[in-house]
Amino acid sequence: MSSSIEEVLVHPDGTTITLLDRGTDKHGEYLIVEHLLMKQGAINGPHWHPILTESFTVKEGKMRFKVDGKEELLGPGQHIKILPKQVHQFWNDSKDRLIAIHEIRPPGSHWNMFKLIHKLTEENRVNSKGVPLNPLWLGIAWECIDGYIAGPPIFLQRTVFGGLARLARGIGYRI
Repeated sequence: MSSSIEEVLVHPDGTTITLLDRGTDKHGEYLIVEHLLMKQGAINGPHWHPILTESFTVKEGKMRFKVDGKEELLGPGQHIKILPKQVHQFWNDSKDRLIAIHEIRPPGSHWNMFKLIHKLTEENRVNSKGVPLNPLWLGIAWECIDGYIAGPPIFLQRTVFGGLARLARGIGYRI
């Protein structure tokens, strides 16, 4: 069972995230989005997910991945699968634009993360790397990654970022 409701998030710099499909199939719940990126460079910082599996297929351009310390450059038609607990990071290495299909299983809160970062970007409330400037929004964003930043101890992330998220929700912050 899938939903065919298309939702599109267009950022001021032209970055576009399109919800292509979400639902449940014989392998469980999933979310499929298309990323269109105009800006070169890092898309995120190194992180990992306890239970999510992410797959990327490049449609146009070049996308560089670093997964558990190993780098790989993908071009059109190429695919990569990132398993739970693998530390990963990715970049737009295209001369022009990058278009990639991104599948997340199970989807967790990823669509909420995309919506939150879009909202904060529209309101000019993120830094040049797309990180929320307000610590309370940072806590909510951290919660939406369904995982952890590589490096800082888990207990510290849960305490600091999780505490910020609880406080933010408690005083009415909503995506």
